[in-house]
Amino acid sequence: MTVKSTPLNSVAAHKQYSEMADAPNIQRTQVQDSYPSRLTNTPEKTWLSRQDAVVKGRQLSGPLSQAQLDEFERKGFLFIPNVIEGTELDELRHEMKALMSNDEYLNKDISVTEPGSQEIRSLFAVHFLSERLGKLASDERVAGAARQIIGDDPYVHQSRINYKPGFEGQGFNWHSDFETWHTEDGMPAMHAVSASLILTENHEFNGPLMLIPGSHKKFVPCLGETPKDNHKSSLKAQKVGVPSPEALAELVDEHGIEAPKGKAGGLLLFDCNTLHASNANLSPDPRSNVFFVFNRQDNRCQEPYAAAKQRPDFLAHSPDQPGQQYR
Repeated sequence: MTVKSTPLNSVAAHKQYSEMADAPNIQRTQVQDSYPSRLTNTPEKTWLSRQDAVVKGRQLSGPLSQAQLDEFERKGFLFIPNVIEGTELDELRHEMKALMSNDEYLNKDISVTEPGSQEIRSLFAVHFLSERLGKLASDERVAGAARQIIGDDPYVHQSRINYKPGFEGQGFNWHSDFETWHTEDGMPAMHAVSASLILTENHEFNGPLMLIPGSHKKFVPCLGETPKDNHKSSLKAQKVGVPSPEALAELVDEHGIEAPKGKAGGLLLFDCNTLHASNANLSPDPRSNVFFVFNRQDNRCQEPYAAAKQRPDFLAHSPDQPGQQYR
């Protein structure tokens, strides 16, 4: 199967949101932070109600049905099996292996190694490094789904390959991606969605992603000041921007935990504020995925809300950022 690519700038979307109600108010967010975090003192409330709609583009064209959008609205994530199959999947897996085994990336900022190892755990800006993955990022099956959820034509805020080797791949603490993107990158509102294409089978023993359904409707403020250059350590093991055990216990008691599992070629879509984590890989089977974060152009990052400066641009791309610097 050949990737059907629809350039993002050629899709004419009809915005469902109103400029007064749903679109991020840039002037307002500079004065008042709707999602304060990295606090010095324990907040009065365990969590804050979400201020932004979850699904904003129901009337826009795309691959998702209304029933699928309903499930995403309710749970904060949606797993779609068999999105990519056959030769197309084989080619993507070959591309992943070629990128992750390229020694030129090993000591660059765009690569993150396993703690205590020189094996690459994550490789960023992959839609710029690879023409094939660049086309996948604009494929209607992926970008079209994002458009229906965020309500406008998306741009890639972040892309990466994640690899968790058998027996050695470490887990990751519970967190909301939006909490980091808001505090450290300056993303104003919850108008972003992550798309994770599974490239190896995810099963219960190789550290699949765990999510708390319904947690996307509650923002959990976190304690602790953002350290200087926090990304250098947080990409290996996140310690700041992690919800308290009390908040997590409350949310899990109310909503439970789910871990979507399936064969290679499935697509997991999850809201930017859905709390998620993963265990270590205790099996011999590696777990890998290619990951795109789609954001709305009117929600592009500004000054960070709780950090001295923005993180490097390979972690938070702008809509018009050239990719030549990564090649």
